[in-house]
Amino acid sequence: MADISNKLFASDPVVLPKGGPLYLQLKRWIEEAIERGAVKPGDALPSERDLALKVDVSRVTVRKAVQHLVRAGVLVQRHGSGTFVAPHSQRVEQSLSQLTSFTEDMARRGMSVRAIWLDRGLYPPSPEETVALGLSGGDLVARIARLRLSGDIPLAIERASLSSRLLPDPEAIESSLYAHLERSNHRPVRAIQRIRAASLGAADAGLLGVAEGAASLNIERISYLESGRVVEFTRSIYRGDTYDFVAELRIGAASETRAK
Repeated sequence: MADISNKLFASDPVVLPKGGPLYLQLKRWIEEAIERGAVKPGDALPSERDLALKVDVSRVTVRKAVQHLVRAGVLVQRHGSGTFVAPHSQRVEQSLSQLTSFTEDMARRGMSVRAIWLDRGLYPPSPEETVALGLSGGDLVARIARLRLSGDIPLAIERASLSSRLLPDPEAIESSLYAHLERSNHRPVRAIQRIRAASLGAADAGLLGVAEGAASLNIERISYLESGRVVEFTRSIYRGDTYDFVAELRIGAASETRAK
């Protein structure tokens, strides 16, 4: 710990950035120390007590600053070990104009991906699944849930529901759901997506390796066959610190623009 404290504090007096509450000043000071390389990814921060003494603030102020940085993904806390600078994670851009699977999307970037299965099975559908998938009485729903990772970094949680008529054996899926559906001519060709920002609950935050309350992007998608039949109802949760969604927008024809 002494080495890390020396790197963070050096021999200069601590001068917090001016403006705003004290905990935000301390938060910015820690962020600046990380940006200039005084502490690096994986390094442990000094203890709450040592930080409070050196910076001459209360431990409550230190705790509040650290909590904000943990929620932002800048720091990570490990129970019984302390607080550490979070590893750098490569941000991923995903186009909103193409309907691709996660596996295909990552392969185009040359990124190695893997999945940890959280669930694969047949269940009685929920009311939401019944409506979204257009199920009839007595139908079962196939549910698959996966934690998606690039290397050892969790990126997303995917929870998909399909009619058991289209996916009678969820255990038969290997790595890509869309590749599996393509073999039975049930791969979707279009989809409607809704994206919203949300804060992660404890369970999902734990799976994604971030703090409870961290930012996420939640996507609800309904995918269709060429015939218009619904194929899947998917609810995905993406880490807010690793994903950017990109859409290309075009201005309409001149006559259409004038009409507006």
